[in-house]
Amino acid sequence: MAIVAKRTIMSLFSDTDDVYSHQVRIVLAEKGVNVEILAAKQAEPSADLLSVNPYGTVPTLIDRELVLYEPRIIMEYLDERFPHPPLLPVYPVARAETRKMMHRIEHDWYYLMNRILRDDNADQARANLFESLTALDPVFADKSYFLSDEFSLLDCALAPLLWRLPRLGIEIAPEFKGIIAYMQRLFKRESFQTSLTDAERQLRAA
Repeated sequence: MAIVAKRTIMSLFSDTDDVYSHQVRIVLAEKGVNVEILAAKQAEPSADLLSVNPYGTVPTLIDRELVLYEPRIIMEYLDERFPHPPLLPVYPVARAETRKMMHRIEHDWYYLMNRILRDDNADQARANLFESLTALDPVFADKSYFLSDEFSLLDCALAPLLWRLPRLGIEIAPEFKGIIAYMQRLFKRESFQTSLTDAERQLRAA
C-alpha cells in the first residue's frame, strides 16, 4: 500500500473510455473536486493499480489511506465527502428509491449495453434497450432531470450510457422529445463536458 501513503491529494484510476470511470468523473466534476486522474486500462491493470486494488478494476479511488473500487460506492462516498451540491435526496425514503433505481439502471440498461458490446445476441439486446428507454419518454419529459427537478446520482449513472448510444447502434428518433431534451440538458451541463476524455468526445464527433 505504499502508493496510498505517498498521495496527499485524491486520485482516481480511470480508463479513458469506460462507462463506470465516466460516472465517477461526472460526480467529481459536479463537486468541483481537485483530483489526480491516473490513466488505467481495465483489460491491462498496471502494477500500481494492482498494488491498491487486488481486482485491478477501474474506477479505483484513493483518498489518503482509503481505497474504493466499486463505482456506486465511490459515487456515494464522494457525495457524502463533498456534500455540496447534494446528489442524493435528504429523506431516507427518497434516498432508498434513488438507490433502487440506480440498481435497476445497472441491472437492466447496463446489462443490455454490455451484451451489445460483447456481441451477445446484440440485435435483440439493442432492440430491448431502445424499447426500454423510449417507453419512459413521458418520464424523461416530466422533470428537468431523471425523476427529479435536481441533477442527481441517477443522472451521473445514466449520462455515460446515453452518450454512448451511437456506438451501440441506437438512434433516438425525433418523436421521442422527452428523452432527446433530457440528453441535451445532460450533455450541455458543465460538469458533463468537464468529465469527458478526448476518446469519449470522439464518440459523438460530428
